[in-house]
Amino acid sequence: MADDKALTFAIITCSDTRTLGQDMAGDALERAIAEKGWITKTHMLVRDEKMHISEGIRHCADDLGVDIVLTCGGTGLSPRDVTPDATQDICERNVPGIAEAMRVHSLQYTPRAMLSRALCMQRGSTLVINLPGSTKAATENWEGIVDVLPHAVSMMAGCGHE
Repeated sequence: MADDKALTFAIITCSDTRTLGQDMAGDALERAIAEKGWITKTHMLVRDEKMHISEGIRHCADDLGVDIVLTCGGTGLSPRDVTPDATQDICERNVPGIAEAMRVHSLQYTPRAMLSRALCMQRGSTLVINLPGSTKAATENWEGIVDVLPHAVSMMAGCGHE
């Protein structure tokens, strides 16, 4: 698999308070994916509960076979913010550098970036990346990592370094 492959994505918005029609962050991510010539296979909304988030990730990775799952929301310190916990429950391998890069990039905009508990993990050959729920923060985090995603997917597929 070459780094120029059209990547496939799933967007999972984790929220009890918004609908897909109100999901501006998810919509912005969908546009950013399309701008790169990549494909969003699904954009769904799940309740802000570990079981629902984990099941959404499992479905997108195992049933849909997407390269990358982007979760949107639930990465902070609120008692309802359980997306990283759900991700950890369902994934096998931690990919800490991507989450670290998101925080470093976001710190250029706000010191609150250090409060993020976002993770990046691997489930089989799918990368799962936790993004914040606000449109501004989600797109800033995306900008900090987007360039490495084709290579990450290539490496998960067993391709070597060029």
